[in-house]
Amino acid sequence: MRFCGGAKSILLSSATIFSLILSFIHVSVSIPFIVLHGIGDQCSNKGMKQFTQELNDWSNSKGYCLSCREVGDGSWDSWFKPLQEQTEIVCNKVKQMKELQEGYNIVGLSQGNLIGRGVIELCEGGPPVRNFVSLGGPHAGTASVPLCGTGIFCIIADNLIKSEIYSDYIQAHLAPSGYLKMPNDIEGYLSKCRFLPKLNNEHADEKNATYKERFTSLQNLVLIMFEHDTVLIPKETSWFGYYPDGAFNPILPPQQTKLYKEDWIGLKELTEAGRVKYIKVAGNHLGISKDDMKKYVVPYLEDETSKKQTNFDEQNIEDPQAVGSSVEVIFDESSSSYKWPSPVKSFFGELLGLKKDH
Repeated sequence: MRFCGGAKSILLSSATIFSLILSFIHVSVSIPFIVLHGIGDQCSNKGMKQFTQELNDWSNSKGYCLSCREVGDGSWDSWFKPLQEQTEIVCNKVKQMKELQEGYNIVGLSQGNLIGRGVIELCEGGPPVRNFVSLGGPHAGTASVPLCGTGIFCIIADNLIKSEIYSDYIQAHLAPSGYLKMPNDIEGYLSKCRFLPKLNNEHADEKNATYKERFTSLQNLVLIMFEHDTVLIPKETSWFGYYPDGAFNPILPPQQTKLYKEDWIGLKELTEAGRVKYIKVAGNHLGISKDDMKKYVVPYLEDETSKKQTNFDEQNIEDPQAVGSSVEVIFDESSSSYKWPSPVKSFFGELLGLKKDH
């Protein structure tokens, strides 16, 4: 009996010791992430598959690319479905994904960043977003439509969009119209643009404290600007920098904009708390190198990101450092972050009453 009792005591003691040992061992809990692609792209494209898989491999966190094909009707929707509707679709999707319910991170590409911010600020009852990594996002707007190319058609279409960008028809049928901000028509922008003024809390009499509260709940906000970006006008919009109202110069750094100084969405609060990283990398729009992905994106997707000290210096608009010399991640040429696909040209051809042979 004593032997059995002693053995039992020994077993209990061993179990207790084992439990104590486990309590001192760090148990890694992986936080998943989602990728929101740019306009005209989709998750089935080779470039997006490669981008998402590499982030998976390097971070050891599970990533999910959310495409209009998965949450809507293909890449067409990224051009022609209003951003408010796209945001609602993604909001419903993340609320349904059981993998995200304990929290997740977002990696946004180009226009996908505005949908990501929409999910953070506007999505009622959604799971918490921990870190938001933004690559080439038009956060303060853009003063030019995504590139069409050359030729008389593109000239006509570009002029049409700029002249009618705040009409009800264009706002309802062209997604980029939701964030085109023409400095020489701020009145039209504030009164007719249906998405970005709301997202940025720009309406003087309609400031929404909830948007700011949700945005400032982020643990980290990483804003990556591309040094040679020719798609976003100006490229500083990736950092929330923009033109002053009524003029196309100078380009204001984010800290000199009203959005920052009056802290409409909490960017100032996040910056002063050390939770915003302003990063500038070499390359054109979305042409990020693998070295820069590992240095600036992956640390915010790994386990316990918020407790880590990053080993790179925050950059500023006066003295940015372009880094990374390895091969760039190349997104598919069909991506409309670079050029218009044929369905978009057809849309404007019909709008203009043009025939194919014209």
